[in-house]
Amino acid sequence: MIPSIHKQGRSTRGLLNYLYGKGTREEHVDPRLVASFDYMAPDPGRDPSATKEDLQRLLDQPLHLLDEGQRPDQHVWHCSVRAARTDRILSDEEWGAIARRIVAATGIDSGGVDDAGCRWAAVRHADDHIHIIATLVREDGRRPNHHRSGQRAQAEARLIEADYDLHRVTPGDGTTAKRPTSAERHKAERQGRERTVREELRETVRGASAGAASTDEFFDRLAADGLLIRKRIAPSGDLLGYKVALPGDLNKDDEPVFYAGSTLAPDLSLPRIRERWSLQAEAVSEGGSEPVQPALPQVTHPAFARRRAAAASWQALLIIDHGDDGMAAAQIAAASEVLDALAKTSAAHTRAELREAANAFERAGRSHVRAVRGHDHALRQAAHDLVHSGPALGRGEDGATTAMVIDMAIFLAIAAANWHAKRHHSQQAAAAQQAAEHLRTAYQAAAAHPIAALRQRGQRMAPRIRERQADLLHQALPEFAERIQAEPGWPALAVTLTDARQAGHDPGALLADAARRRELASADSISDVLVWRLRRSAHLPSAAPESLQTAGARDGRHIPTPASATPPAAQASNHSSRRH
Repeated sequence: MIPSIHKQGRSTRGLLNYLYGKGTREEHVDPRLVASFDYMAPDPGRDPSATKEDLQRLLDQPLHLLDEGQRPDQHVWHCSVRAARTDRILSDEEWGAIARRIVAATGIDSGGVDDAGCRWAAVRHADDHIHIIATLVREDGRRPNHHRSGQRAQAEARLIEADYDLHRVTPGDGTTAKRPTSAERHKAERQGRERTVREELRETVRGASAGAASTDEFFDRLAADGLLIRKRIAPSGDLLGYKVALPGDLNKDDEPVFYAGSTLAPDLSLPRIRERWSLQAEAVSEGGSEPVQPALPQVTHPAFARRRAAAASWQALLIIDHGDDGMAAAQIAAASEVLDALAKTSAAHTRAELREAANAFERAGRSHVRAVRGHDHALRQAAHDLVHSGPALGRGEDGATTAMVIDMAIFLAIAAANWHAKRHHSQQAAAAQQAAEHLRTAYQAAAAHPIAALRQRGQRMAPRIRERQADLLHQALPEFAERIQAEPGWPALAVTLTDARQAGHDPGALLADAARRRELASADSISDVLVWRLRRSAHLPSAAPESLQTAGARDGRHIPTPASATPPAAQASNHSSRRH
């Protein structure tokens, strides 16, 4: 149940005209009074002898206790209370009782016999919500104490949900992005948009800021995405802020409707975005023990970028699990940038779910824990690489490394959910869990072909080699061996262990290390998780060799061979492991 305190108004009659009218789209059905301050207010909806003017005079009567110069200019208090779509339809009597609880909780009218509260009325014109209108002058001529009425109404709504067995809304903490207004939603419907302009702009600005390394790069990306930009410049010439608009989104004067970054989301204001690249030394200056990582070499191939993102995500997991709160909050915020970059650059068959994952996880990136920037450099560099390496084709090594990084992102989202849950950040934990579900769906689409190709290779292996890998599995992971061998992905893992041995690695050590680094029991497919962990840590090609050759022939482009597909640092690591 969502109570919303609207901007105070100056016309009681104007609001009553709306509440008892047909609505902007003929959506108001059977408007009627369900509760009032005295239980006897006239109802212009159901009583033919009552008028809206009668109700207006009754509500505004306390204003006449004050001289005209003492009357508040904005005296109309307006609160709507909406049930969830999945809730049962409440009766008028139930809505009336809910209205009384809301006005009592917000300080409008306690309902006590000896307490001179405000005059109010609750009107219902739809199944799922009511509107409460009140005059902000008490019966004794004093002003009500309705400070923080929005938060007080939300707290009472949580109790109402429990008492009436309604959908439980996750409590907020004041860090969420502003919801679209009803006017914005109606405008989107009239224009045939699936989402409001505010939501479209928020996603576009988020994507433009993902991994951006400077103010100029950020604004260049906004312009490339087709947004109109208005910058706020100080007399000194310093840039103070910005606003953006969608071309074609006009107001009644045919002028573009601009939104400031801070009104799209708290972390999209210019100062907050600048923190991402301007406070690289903050982790050290505030007592952090780890030096800020230097910039890595430029990545120009989508597969390289995805490998680097998977490696950075793994490091982020360790920090979230073992770092202090400020460092962990920075990793979670930077993870949001990686998801935005993935959604922007991945192939069509994964893009929709990745967009949903990024949109959900965006909420997980904001809390009252202040992020200590600097230690998130690896993830931000990964987001930058993803954007600048360009779109992935979704086949061959591109598709396989996409599956690899999504697999790691699932664990990252779950780690973020657990971190928030331990700190009672309910909305953020729920958002991260929701993102993990979208990522699981995206993974299935991304991994289907590369895992199938690896399975086919594994099924063609000689029986004695499969038996050798099974023995190795039982030695390294005795508690999971039977489960893994029963999974469809076991042949893919078996061939990966073989590839690792042929590349000069100790597959048993790799397997034990991959399992030791993070728990496996919660994985949907342990074999899939181990495949990507091993192929990443051993710097093996993510796609099967025949898949790489087929993709190269189909696309008419050069697909790196296993040797050239490995970044220089990784090749050095391989040579080092062979020596040892």
